[in-house]
Formats: sequence, structure tokens, C-alpha cells
Amino acid sequence: MSQAISLTFPDGSVRSYDAGATGRDVAESISKSLAKKAVAVAIDGTVRDLSDPVTTGRIEIVTRNDDRALELIRHDAAHVMAEAVQELWPGTQVTIGPVIENGFYYDFAKNEPFTLDDLPKIEKKMKEIIARNAAFTKQVWSREKAKQVFADKGEQYKVELVDAIPEGQDLKIYYQGDWFDLCRGPHMASTGQIGNAFKLLKVAGAYWRGDSNNPMLSRIYGTAFAEQSELDNYLHMLAEAEKRDHRRLGREMDLFHFQEEGPGVVFWHGKGWRVFQTLVAYMRRRLAGDYQEVNAPQVLDKSLWETSGHWGWYRDNMFKVTVAGDDTDDDRVFALKPMNCPGHIQIFKHGLKSYRELPIRLAEFGNVHRYEPSGALHGLMRVRGFTQDDAHIFCTDEQMAAECLKINDLILSVYKDFGFDEVTIKLSTRPDKRVGSDELWDRAESVMMGVLETIQQQSNDIKTGILPGEGAFYGPKFEYTLKDAIGREWQCGTTQVDFNLPERFGAFYIDSNSEKTQPVMIHRAICGSMERFLGILIENFAGHMPLWVSPLQVVVATITSEADAYGLEVAEALREAGLNVETDFRNEKINYKVREHSVTKVPVIIVCGRKEAEERTVNIRRLGSQEQVSMGLDVAVESLALEATPPDIRRKAEAKKAKAA
Repeated sequence: MSQAISLTFPDGSVRSYDAGATGRDVAESISKSLAKKAVAVAIDGTVRDLSDPVTTGRIEIVTRNDDRALELIRHDAAHVMAEAVQELWPGTQVTIGPVIENGFYYDFAKNEPFTLDDLPKIEKKMKEIIARNAAFTKQVWSREKAKQVFADKGEQYKVELVDAIPEGQDLKIYYQGDWFDLCRGPHMASTGQIGNAFKLLKVAGAYWRGDSNNPMLSRIYGTAFAEQSELDNYLHMLAEAEKRDHRRLGREMDLFHFQEEGPGVVFWHGKGWRVFQTLVAYMRRRLAGDYQEVNAPQVLDKSLWETSGHWGWYRDNMFKVTVAGDDTDDDRVFALKPMNCPGHIQIFKHGLKSYRELPIRLAEFGNVHRYEPSGALHGLMRVRGFTQDDAHIFCTDEQMAAECLKINDLILSVYKDFGFDEVTIKLSTRPDKRVGSDELWDRAESVMMGVLETIQQQSNDIKTGILPGEGAFYGPKFEYTLKDAIGREWQCGTTQVDFNLPERFGAFYIDSNSEKTQPVMIHRAICGSMERFLGILIENFAGHMPLWVSPLQVVVATITSEADAYGLEVAEALREAGLNVETDFRNEKINYKVREHSVTKVPVIIVCGRKEAEERTVNIRRLGSQEQVSMGLDVAVESLALEATPPDIRRKAEAKKAKAA
């Protein structure tokens, strides 16, 4: 046999193999122990079956502990789950079962939908199948054979899937013992390599192919990990996340609600709106001096959205209104704005701008509307109407890098004020579908790559990365992702460089040569959606909000009616110091009052009795603590007022004090 295959290994060494050699052959040629650990092979970064013939290129042997093996473990677990279901309930049809973030699911056509009580039975059967350690083997069938075999089995959904596969693509069938399924692959070598670190999590209904006109299927969600400890950590995180669910806490804290008559929009209650306005006020202070706050119209003619390109790209996600007037000239189509940028360009264009005025930074807490499918709505996290802390900077090409760095410093400072210290910044580069010349994209990506390198040099605590092809259609962007108290990641802030919209709208300034020049437009958001950011805060703090953010900061509760007059005095002193205070003088036991206010997550409960009234002291109980701290009234007011001062105001006061000293 001729040695026709040349493989380059991670250490840079190159070896030759006979044509037809498989990934397993290559692993065995290195060592028997490696071959036993191997679950797949990667050729030029593409993961393939271990049994596939290798081709010339860069090769990596993928073992079970490799990060890339996690998707294989979950993919194989989905197949085993499908086999377990059909063993337990013969006649059930399997449809699709993809890997998703943090796990997998499989949709089944079954007369009676699954219940949570079915999951332990399925898990038990899955462990039996895994213990059989059946090899995954692949066959390629003709389209006719595949349709005939699945039709004979009564698997009509599989027949439909076969029809959906484009002509010319292989129809791959993967066996695990006698059970088989239509699948693109790849898979590990055998079911035994999945291990038992898996868990079925929940059941749900799902329309076939997501279309409500199609039959409802029964979906099972699960997850799997390489090690039991990883599964245990994930399940603990899920339990914590359930406790912290902002929808439940929102009800308990009386912050907001949703109802069917307004799907995807928030009904803010008094306390919730107070927190919302606290966030907006904080952001306004952080922008003061650098940004002009503006307000663009809610409803704009579709022609503006056609010019911007959004009508072509996002029309299906826009709320549209047709106005029919008495005169046919009044018949027009309008849209509720899904973003603020076209309006801000109109404000920039109003009046002649000189290079001496740049950069011009326009900010808006703009209410926007975007259509989201009803199944995607999720409390404050995914809504149809929300408020963006949006801004657009119009600057020269030379100012672009400095503006991006200035935005970065602001974003990181804001996150730190809310207690988020672990932040990841990723640069999303040009997508396949985009507008603008390659030269403009080259320039924008070059500048932003330089900014990212500067950020890395300034702080070792910031993680950075690249997201190839994930940029906006009009320009590259930075995505800021923060990590919460239980390790979940939330993508919030963005900085996006845009050469496209200024060109489309004919925006210009007069440069130093008295010529019209197109500005660079930088889109930036810090919280992103103010509603979503508040949801993140609620879950991050489990409702135990920092005192300066909390909607109700203090409840003054009395032990006896003889202390009510003093309780009023305490409450008034706290209000004069700027705190949000309520009183509870009901004829109830103090422990009952404390428990009730703890449920609504009041951070500070001040308890006053006859003794405290006589000594002019207070007892302070913190949310989540059984301890009481006694102190004088004046000291307590001063201490709580300082704690309730927003961090930006506190910094200014400290700086002023230091300067005076």
C-alpha cells in the first residue's frame, strides 16, 4: 500500500499513513492507551467519527475529557434516550433530538404526553442501554431505502425529514446495537462512553417544526456531563436559579406583573417602577457632561426604515401600523421603532456640524418594540416592549479608537458599581451577509482589534475573545458578558462601529478643509435592555438588593403601641436622610412582622420597643440574618444614609472631601 495520507499532529510532527486509515488506526499507532481513551478525531478542527478514514491535514485525537467531547456525550445521550423511550413505549415515533446549550432534548410523537413521573423510568432504561456498551456504527443509505424502512416502522416524521434533506447529501444512519436513527453525526465509539453523569430535567409540548398548524409533540429535556461532579454543580446551579427566578421574586416583592392582554410588556407596580427609575437616574448621572440626552419619535414612516435597511432585515420583527386618511395621499405605513439609531441620525443631521464639535454623543432611554414569538417570552428577560440605555457617538475616523476605549471604561465602571467584576469582552467580526465594502470592514476590525489589545494590556482581570462572523450586518462589535453570583453568563453591553448608516442617510460634517465628510457612527449600550438588566440584578442578588437599589429600603416596626410615636420619629428621620421607609405598627407579634417583610425582601427592619424609645436607640435586623444590632438613632440614620447613597454619588463626595483636605 502507498503511504498517501500526511497528518500533522498538535506538537508539529508529521506522519504518513496508508490511504483508508481511520482515526482509530491513528490513535492506536500512537499508543494503545490513547486508543482506549479516544472518542473521536478532529481533522483541521472538524470533529469526525473515530471510524472515519482520515484525510491529509492537521489531526487531533479527541478524548472524553476534551471540551469538544461534551457535545458528543450529549448527542449520544439523546440517541440513548430515544431508544429507551421506544423500548418502554413501543409505537412512539422519534422526530428530532439536537444538542442545545447546557444539554439536549428529543421530541416524540406519543398518544399521551410524558409526565415528570416518566423521567426516572427513562433514566433507568438509559443506564441499562449505556451498560450494554453497544458500538455506534454508521451506514449510508439511499433516499428510497431510508424512506421505505422508516415508513415500514411507522416513523412518518422520519420520512418527512428524509424528504427535507437536500439532494446530493448522504443519508447517514447510526446504529447502537439493533436500534438506529437518521443522523448527521458524529458520534463516539460506543454508548458506554456516555457515562452515567446525565439527568432528565423536564417535559414540555412542542409543535412539529415549531409551526402551530402542525401536531403537538412531547419533548423531553436533559443534560449530560463528562463527570458526575460537573453534573452535580450544574444541578445545584439550576436549583439556585429556580430560587432566584425574577418572575417569582417580582411577585413576592410586588414589583411588576404580566398579563394576557399585554403579552410581552411589563405592568410596573409602584415599587418596581421606583427601582426602574433608580437605575435610569443612576445611568443619567453617569452620562452627565459627556452625552446629550435626546428623544426620538416612537412611530416613524416605513421609508426611514427602508433607508436604514432595517425594513429589509427586520421587518418581520417590527410592529407596523397602516394609517388610512380621508385623502389617499395620507395612506401611509408606519412602524413602532425597534431601535433608536435612525432617529438619532436625523437629530445629528439637523443643522450643519463642524469637525470641531465632534465627537457628538447622543443618548436616549428609548422605549422600543420588537415582535418576539409568544413561546420565547420570558419575564423581564425577553419582552416585546423595553427601554434601551442607548447612545450613538458621531466622531471622526481618528477619534474612533479613543471613543471605543472611553465607552469600555464606562461600561466596566457601571458593572463594577452593581457588583459584577467578572466580565468577558468579545469582538464579533464580519458576518457573511453584510453591507459596506471590505475596505471599511478591514478598517473597523483593525481599529477594534487594537482597542481589544489595549484593554487586555490595561487589565489582566478582563477576559477577551473573538466571535468570527457574529458581527452586526453593518459593522463589527464588542459584546460584554458578565457573570452572576451563581456562575451564569449574561450578555449585556455592546459597542458597534458603523460606517453604513451615516452613508445611507447622507450624514456628514464639515472637516478642517471645509469639505463634507462622513462621520463614523458608534452604537453603544451598557445595560442593553433596562428591563432585562433589572431581571438580572434581581436574580443575581436573589432579591436581596443593595440598599441603594432596593425599592423599599427600611421598615420601622414597633413591638408595642407605646413605641409608635417614637417609631414615627425614627421613620421621619430616615426619610429626611433620603431613604424609602414604611412603618408597621400593626397589632401583631414582632416575629410575624419580621417574617412577612423578609418574604418581600426588605433589606433593613428597624425594631423599636419601649426600651428603645426611652434610650433613643434602634435595633437593626438585616435581611437573611437572625442577629440584631443595637445603636443610637443618629448613628443608625447616618450609617444607613451613607449605605443608601449610590456609589457614583459617594465617589464624588469622597473626591470633593479629599480635595478640600
